[in-house]
Amino acid sequence: MANNRDNLILITKNITKRFGGVIALDKVSLVVSRRSITLLIGPNGAGKTTFVNVCTGVFKPDEGKIIFEARDITGWPPYKVYSIGLARSFQIPQPFRSLTVLDNVLVAMKSPGEDPIRALFKGSWIRREEENIKKAFKILELVGLENYWDWEAYKLGAGQLKMLEVARSIASGAKLLALDEPIGGTDPRYSSYIFEQLQSIRKELDISFLVIEHRIDVALKYADMVYVMDRGRVIAEGSPNEILKNPKVAEVYLG
Repeated sequence: MANNRDNLILITKNITKRFGGVIALDKVSLVVSRRSITLLIGPNGAGKTTFVNVCTGVFKPDEGKIIFEARDITGWPPYKVYSIGLARSFQIPQPFRSLTVLDNVLVAMKSPGEDPIRALFKGSWIRREEENIKKAFKILELVGLENYWDWEAYKLGAGQLKMLEVARSIASGAKLLALDEPIGGTDPRYSSYIFEQLQSIRKELDISFLVIEHRIDVALKYADMVYVMDRGRVIAEGSPNEILKNPKVAEVYLG
């Protein structure tokens, strides 16, 4: 996938993050192309989740820049980063467990009916509510949850909960979604299905994915670009085939 600047949705330049005397991120530079699945891999403690936390505003970098859609968002708070379309998921999904799958998606959408004044005038927002419901069902179809729309979220399996998080991010208007181990804890038979859904979503919508994943045996074949981290640094980058042949990567994973 071409990496000309106009095709890049995220650029990080020399991101450094320290916690006391520990350098968690050491000049990390990478790019994510539009409508791509970019994979970020590495052993435990490599700095992958810290990197996503910095990009999404949970931590402020000590050095470096984060450029999202040609805008410098370095040091922005999480709510502001989220509002412009850079969203993330967590290793442990955090839906509203007592709400239905459909309601979880609707909560992520903006509705004029939530305004206490406009709520008094149903005619001014009811059509928007109907449009949101139609959009929510379309999103559930994209993530493979359309048949579970009326289930309470707590009844879903681990993989389905991961896809519900993806659905909620799409509903919020996300343009880039950082997924932290989307197939972690899922049934092996469901793991490939999740990545197949991500492929379908990025083709159907203008959404890019930055995916942290340990199970590279499943994830690599779905990636457009791969970055490998170890001890806070990017030690390799390239296509899946290039990464598989890289001796540095073999050393990190095999010792």
